[in-house]
Amino acid sequence: MTHEHPDPKRLYRSRDNKVFAGILGGIGEYLNVDPVAIRVLYVVFTVVTGFFPLIIAYLIMLFIIPEPPAKK
Repeated sequence: MTHEHPDPKRLYRSRDNKVFAGILGGIGEYLNVDPVAIRVLYVVFTVVTGFFPLIIAYLIMLFIIPEPPAKK
């Protein structure tokens, strides 16, 4: 008896919802949330936290979150 596991859902940068690098669009797609809502929350939290923490977090995500695999 074998159990086939579907491929796990993976977080990638967005190709379609891209403003800068597709990071926030990819998070929106992963969470099934409108990417504009993610961007608005990001901007609000960036301003509230004094800019640098979330800008640093974005730059880290830029290196951690991969681009999606090439379409076949």
